[in-house]
Order: sequence, then structure tokens, then C-alpha cells
Amino acid sequence: MATGVTEAAEVARAAVAAHRDQRGPLLPVLHAVQEELGYIPAEAVPVIAAELNLSRADVHGVLTFYSDLRTEPAGRVVVQVCRAEACQSVGAQDLLDGASARLAVPVGATRADGEVTLEEVFCLGNCALGPSALVGGRLAGRLDADRLAALVDRAGRAGAGVVR
Repeated sequence: MATGVTEAAEVARAAVAAHRDQRGPLLPVLHAVQEELGYIPAEAVPVIAAELNLSRADVHGVLTFYSDLRTEPAGRVVVQVCRAEACQSVGAQDLLDGASARLAVPVGATRADGEVTLEEVFCLGNCALGPSALVGGRLAGRLDADRLAALVDRAGRAGAGVVR
């Protein structure tokens, strides 16, 4: 879903207007733009910079530093597999590798059909029930490859179609 320059600029200006009076408004502005558009398009960066009297480099630096901020649209189903120490010790790497192969998407990417984004994250706060993942924003623990695949399929069906 491509976002037009005008739409990105309007959303960015509205986000700045809503957060301008906060101390350190850049992160709230970026989150607001992402909430509205699903990601932060490149066209929004110069608008945000100008509106907040920051350099484009300042905005870009924050945007690329935080892994929760996206510069490209995510897939319809986002799968985030925990790679923190507790989950690693109970098979998170195998789970992530298996998900990448089964879903046909590299870690850190969105599949070409736009259905699935696969990411690694570092702690979901579900340490006692690892390996854990967020699938479509829902936390699940004690996962194996089959259970994770079933959760991804269920999330895909809920949004219209099966993710394979």
C-alpha cells in the first residue's frame, strides 16, 4: 500500500500538531504517523523535520534506531519471534529458522506477496513460557514449528485468506 506524498505530509503535520507541546515530541510524532499509515514513509521525514525544527538526519537517525518503527509497510500478518536469552535457551533460533523456511520469508523482511513479515525481537516478557512470539499482535508461548504455523494461518484467516 503506497502512500502518496500529500497524504504522508498531511498525516505528519497532524501528528506534529497533536504532539508539538510535549517534551521531546519526535518519538510520539513518529509513532502517530506509523499508527495512521502503518509505516513512516520517506515523504514524511522532511515534513516532520521542518515542523519540529530538526534536521532530516535527526529524524532519520531516530527512525532507523528504533526497531519498532517501520519505513516500509509490514505484511498483513506480522510474526515477531523472541530471541532473548530465555527463549534462545529453549529453541528460539530453531523456531525462527523454521518459520523463515515454512513461510518463505527471510528474517527481517516481508514476503513478496505482502502477506507475512517475519522479525526477531529481544524480549516479549514471556520468559517462563519460551520460546515465545507475537503473531498478529497476540502473544503466544511454548511454541514449536507446528503451533507457530497454526497461529500464523489463524491470523491470516482472520484477515481474509490463509497464509502459507
